Amino acid sequence: MFIGHFAVGFASKRAAPRTSLGALMAAPLLLDLMWPLALLAGIESVKVDPGNTAFTPLDLHDYPWTHSLAMSLVWSVLFALGVLALTRDRRAAAVTGLGVFSHWILDFVTHRPDMPLWPGSKIYVGLGLWNSRAGTIAVEAAMFAAGVWLYATTTRARRRAGTVAMWALVLVLVALYVTTVLSPPPPSPRAIAFGGLAAWIFVPWAWWIDRHREVRPS
Repeated sequence: MFIGHFAVGFASKRAAPRTSLGALMAAPLLLDLMWPLALLAGIESVKVDPGNTAFTPLDLHDYPWTHSLAMSLVWSVLFALGVLALTRDRRAAAVTGLGVFSHWILDFVTHRPDMPLWPGSKIYVGLGLWNSRAGTIAVEAAMFAAGVWLYATTTRARRRAGTVAMWALVLVLVALYVTTVLSPPPPSPRAIAFGGLAAWIFVPWAWWIDRHREVRPS
């Protein structure tokens, strides 16, 4: 899943309106933010395997430290504790912690059975939505539209930059999603890793958007 994770970040603003969109977006993206670093460090690996599923040409056979069930829970708790230590805001900690774990839930729905329960586990799970290209696009598009709507109706721009930056991010994410769907398979695992590092830019972008928006009065 790709823009579905961004949908969670946008939608989380409704649950934690005092929390920066930067933190709310970093939470559901966290596992994928760490993944390219793990690939480049040789801790995890990926193969380019066209036809692996109808939606993605990637064989995600080895990512226990970023995407296993057990480690997802660990990262969720650590992220929540970090937010709590920095903000003293229990709601923010709870929402962002759940946001981190939402990544595993959404990946469980979309992936084929390639997600280990813990590092070293011989049990792999996944419901396989990626086996349906149309189904995957429909689910992610609906989630993304709902997430953007929730954010847009929870906040309002304080200045023009708040509107321009938000809709620019939405358009960039949609364009990247369409490009991902239509592009040929990536040339190598290293190219995947370096491409994945680009996702880090979306966290400060989301933070900057939120600096120029405010929560709407109840």
